[in-house]
Amino acid sequence: MSSTKTYQALGLMSGSSLDGLDVVHCSLEITGEPVAVSWKLLVGETLPFSDLWARRLANLPSQAAMSFAQTNVYFSYYMAELVNDFIKRHKIQPDFIASHGHTIFHYPDKRFTTQIGDGGALAAATGFPVVCNFRTQDIALNGEGTPLAPAADRYLFPGFDFYLNLGGIANITADIDGKYIAFDTAPANQIFNALAQLSGADYDLNGQLAAAGKVLSDLAEALSQNDYYKKSYPKSLDNQWIRRRVLPLYYEYPGSVEDRMCTAVYQLVDETIRSIKTILQKEAFNKENYQMLVTGGGAFNLFLIKTLQEKAASELNVEVVLPAKEIIDFKEAILMVLLGALRLENLPNCFASVTGAKRDTVGGAVYL
Repeated sequence: MSSTKTYQALGLMSGSSLDGLDVVHCSLEITGEPVAVSWKLLVGETLPFSDLWARRLANLPSQAAMSFAQTNVYFSYYMAELVNDFIKRHKIQPDFIASHGHTIFHYPDKRFTTQIGDGGALAAATGFPVVCNFRTQDIALNGEGTPLAPAADRYLFPGFDFYLNLGGIANITADIDGKYIAFDTAPANQIFNALAQLSGADYDLNGQLAAAGKVLSDLAEALSQNDYYKKSYPKSLDNQWIRRRVLPLYYEYPGSVEDRMCTAVYQLVDETIRSIKTILQKEAFNKENYQMLVTGGGAFNLFLIKTLQEKAASELNVEVVLPAKEIIDFKEAILMVLLGALRLENLPNCFASVTGAKRDTVGGAVYL
């Protein structure tokens, strides 16, 4: 008979959009094997990064080795300050903290990925066990190390055919009769935020800038020629690739911010539709109708969602479903709690069918 374990834990997520540290406190009951999970989000907050830290994280990939080593540890103590305040305000005593860290490098083809935020330092500064470094073992087994989201899609949000996360980078998951396929589809909020900042805003509120523009067909054509979109899955995107190969095309194009933003929205939607079509064809996944759960900050972009809903319905018979606001905000941080619990229970949390690794892995380093 399978045993059941109950945890109350914190999940930490720092994404490529650099808007802050997402922190959640969740209760989770896990039974294995077969794995069954029940859970509840107790509280969630996004704790904004200081301007200094946002700049430091954005610029770190080009810094010297000493600066990188220092930032790796200092970021842990900075997260600990934010987390300790969160714990104090909400009177929490978590069983563990699961931290994604902040991705600086991601080169699975070169067999490495780097998420800063030293787990030992975070454990020492908070006084609680820390689980982190969820991607590295999968990459060591020739996997992409990403997306990690299918664990949440499988155990926390079952019942949908597709799952689209619109973060700094968009990724999609497909549940094909219990077989999970997932990969990064295209840059998302990284592009939208960068363009919005050209107009003096932090982000495109409700997609208003994009809605006021028109598609620049020659820019869209240039964007679509990037080699990544022609690769077969499993595959994943790196932030530096986006900054080198994608952002310059938007920055250098002479059109208005509104037109470039509108083009970015349509480019993301087109790649999403194309990705779903590829999955349906390659996996022979045939149904009359499909449902797709959409989460991540991009789900608040009304123009993006309207465009996606229209094209998904007309071209694919896919219904776009938006969950409660707290799930849109904190799904990835909730995922960290799940990954940490699976790691502590010695259960797989990264799936070979998603990443292309040699086998499923129990990923994560534990600091007591």
